[in-house]
Amino acid sequence: MAAAGLRTRHRERHGAGRAGWLRAAVLGANDGLVSTSSLVVGVAASGASGSAILTAGLAGLTAGALSMAAGEYVSVSAQADVERADRVVERAELTDSPAAELDELAGIYERRGLNPTLARQVAAALTERDALGAHLRDELGHNEQNRARPWQASAASASSFAVGALVPFLGMAAPSGSARLVLIVAVTVLGLAAAGALGAHTAGTSLARPTLRVVIGGCAAMAVTALVGVLVNTAGL
Repeated sequence: MAAAGLRTRHRERHGAGRAGWLRAAVLGANDGLVSTSSLVVGVAASGASGSAILTAGLAGLTAGALSMAAGEYVSVSAQADVERADRVVERAELTDSPAAELDELAGIYERRGLNPTLARQVAAALTERDALGAHLRDELGHNEQNRARPWQASAASASSFAVGALVPFLGMAAPSGSARLVLIVAVTVLGLAAAGALGAHTAGTSLARPTLRVVIGGCAAMAVTALVGVLVNTAGL
């Protein structure tokens, strides 16, 4: 009874089931922060007016979110097409050569450490229960947790981009040009740190390295676009 009670309370927390939407969401938030803040910083560094900075930021937010949505949908749809094609091929092979497919499945389990007799028994049992599912999972690595979901990835990417892109707009609260630029950079760095830490926490990894990676990458992007803005301003373009 005690052992059974322990088993019912045991809950494992793995990140595999979140991999698809988490990747899209983290990528979207980071891209929204970095691209929009870099755009706004570059325009601000050129000495543009507040309305020009705001317009550039809003245009970047809108274009970026739509681009992320379309890009994720196309990319993940291609993965889904591959998965569907694999199912068709595997179903045909099971129909045409069931004995060879059973041997193939048994061989997979042997290579994973089972003795030949047990591997054959496991392969036969799984084939009887769900032959296609067994081959998709153990031969091709397909599983429900990691299945391609284009609409989910598209929505997660676009919405997270928009959320991340809104952060630099907090810096627009500053009244003057120089103070506005400093505040935009400051709130963006804080946003990058928060996004990096949140992504690491959700994925179940340590916080320091992913957070630092996101912050350094974002700061480098802002520095480059700020330099472009300064050069444009200096050239009087």
